[in-house]
Amino acid sequence: MERFIENAMYASRWLLAPIYFGLSLGLLALALKFFQEVFHVIPNVFAMAEADLILVLLSLIDMALVGGLLVMVMISGYENFVSQLDIDESKEKLSWLGKMDSTSLKMKVAASIVAISSIHLLRVFMDAKNIDPVHLQWYVIIHITFVVSAFAMGYLDKLTKH
Repeated sequence: MERFIENAMYASRWLLAPIYFGLSLGLLALALKFFQEVFHVIPNVFAMAEADLILVLLSLIDMALVGGLLVMVMISGYENFVSQLDIDESKEKLSWLGKMDSTSLKMKVAASIVAISSIHLLRVFMDAKNIDPVHLQWYVIIHITFVVSAFAMGYLDKLTKH
């Protein structure tokens, strides 16, 4: 009975595989939204104010960072919790493939969240005249919370490794 339960628990990790595949569908949706925004901006680029163009570009950077985060979580999570990827030796291989454990993945996710939050906060500041000061204050508080959390996670990771 014990052996059956242990084997069933170990095999249940495969329930994560469709979830990681679902992230690839999310990446596809993000790519579609990215190019929708690009195709929307290109015809209007000469009519746009510089500040508006910068806001659009910051949105595109934000989407690119989220896309990178999705790829990291999707591939590294699959490798850490489901199965090693069997990449053909003749194919290009990501340098971090097989080297990112769950702790380093957490740190990269935290750093990515801080970067995404920074881009979002910059977009908010560029449009600060149209935002209520109380909302602006909350944006800053939330961003600082992300920064402090990422720093604390890194510090705790450093403490546990020594």
